[in-house]
Amino acid sequence: MNQTKRTLLKSALATLMGAALLQPVMAQEKSYPTKPITFVVPYSPGGPLDGVARLLAEHAGKTLKQTIIVENKPGAGGNIGATMVARAKPDGYSIVMGAVATHAINPWLYKSLNYDPVKDFEPVLLVSEVPNVLVVSTAFSDKNNIKDVASLLEYAKSNPGKLNYASGGNGSAGHLAGELLKQRTGIDAVHVPYQGASPAKLSLLSDQTQFMFDNLASALPLVNDGKVRALALTTKATSDIMKDVPTMEASGIKDFDISTWFGIFATGGTPDAVVNTLHQAFATAMQDEAVKKQLLTMGSDTKPSSPEEFAAKVKSEMAKYKEIVKISGATAQ
Repeated sequence: MNQTKRTLLKSALATLMGAALLQPVMAQEKSYPTKPITFVVPYSPGGPLDGVARLLAEHAGKTLKQTIIVENKPGAGGNIGATMVARAKPDGYSIVMGAVATHAINPWLYKSLNYDPVKDFEPVLLVSEVPNVLVVSTAFSDKNNIKDVASLLEYAKSNPGKLNYASGGNGSAGHLAGELLKQRTGIDAVHVPYQGASPAKLSLLSDQTQFMFDNLASALPLVNDGKVRALALTTKATSDIMKDVPTMEASGIKDFDISTWFGIFATGGTPDAVVNTLHQAFATAMQDEAVKKQLLTMGSDTKPSSPEEFAAKVKSEMAKYKEIVKISGATAQ
């Protein structure tokens, strides 16, 4: 057998072996899913995020003709649930409802993280993005004529060290927003962290603290009841739910863009075909009226992104929060 024939034979054998190796993978991708999918929510059951996840799982499961099991794995700011999916087999049968905390804040907040927010995940789609809102208690605002951001800053500069602001904990979005406000404006305000947003709001209502940055949906009932006054939204865009409330930027605070967002991630290395199948199923689920209604109560419209758009957002948010966490000086174990 001459050299040319040997080369051709080797090439043909290599092609056949490659095809044989690829066949099971291609068959798996084509038939996916063939068994139930575990959808990890890295927060406690019963909250708004858990409710959205269960609705999405129900409707996406119908499209996929397969059961999607929601499993709550709270703890360590969402890190426990995120780690579970980061370490799973990259086959599309483990997905997680990641958030700004798990993928943009925690990488800079925690000294040690058991996952890489970029390498260990495949973004599927952004589900929701909700503004935070700067609020003051009505009693405090009425007593001191605080009607907008400008008057709050004027009070702060006239009364240095007398303002306390509440947050749901060290390194929380509310804490980071408060420190960013201090850095952007030069005001003197003391951070008072609480174990969650509820006790933080109680401190505001009892005048132990004077202002806080809260999630839009969480603040809305208190705003509607007249117990707190909304001064500004923390995103670049206004909200249909609070049409009369300006943004921080419109209030004179430049480069202030903080939101609460969450979206679906698969394990890093999951095949593109599987990621696209998941994306199509969940994007379809987001068009369901029940899902739209649930998201609207959280202050969010349904605008699912492509996997590529979501991946770009995660990287952008990581860069932004690296600076903000550094400014805050916050750390977590």
